[in-house]
Amino acid sequence: MNFANKISTFRILSVPFFIATLIYYSPQRDYLRFLALGIFCLAVISDAVDGYIARKSGQQSQAGLVLDPLGDKLVLVSAFICLYLIDNFPLGIKFPLWVTLIVVSRDALILLGAVVVYMVRQHINISPTRWGKLTTIFQMSSVIAVLLQLRFAYLFWWTAVFFTLISGADYVKRGFKTLYALDNSRNSR
Repeated sequence: MNFANKISTFRILSVPFFIATLIYYSPQRDYLRFLALGIFCLAVISDAVDGYIARKSGQQSQAGLVLDPLGDKLVLVSAFICLYLIDNFPLGIKFPLWVTLIVVSRDALILLGAVVVYMVRQHINISPTRWGKLTTIFQMSSVIAVLLQLRFAYLFWWTAVFFTLISGADYVKRGFKTLYALDNSRNSR
């Protein structure tokens, strides 16, 4: 396991601690919200660092192609679900159900699509897109805005939803192209 993969693994292992800080949160223990923010920011930074290290040092691996997006999905999905469920933050700012459903549904759709492509092709090429990267950035910003209880957090989550829908459609289109390319290559024989 190379160093970049160890960072991705760290991000995955930080998820239960992040969730625990939010589960045990109460207005009397407001420090847990800031601890959750710290853990989340550490996960965000580790996402940037492991990608940078993997590219610059040539440590890109098959394991890294799975661990990195898995870490992102686990951190973000758990954050959106927890920050929808918690309703006793100081200003009461939390994700609406529809925002959480859009984020979780997109990730479930991508995961399901990846499984189908892998089952059909016995191989999958996982590569992030520009839309996927923008989605991740705005989803992470949304989580930070809610944890900070920013009054204008809704601007972040509306932007995140916009990019989530665009990237979801883009991944679906790419998945169908991958499957149709296989059918076309079989038909041309």
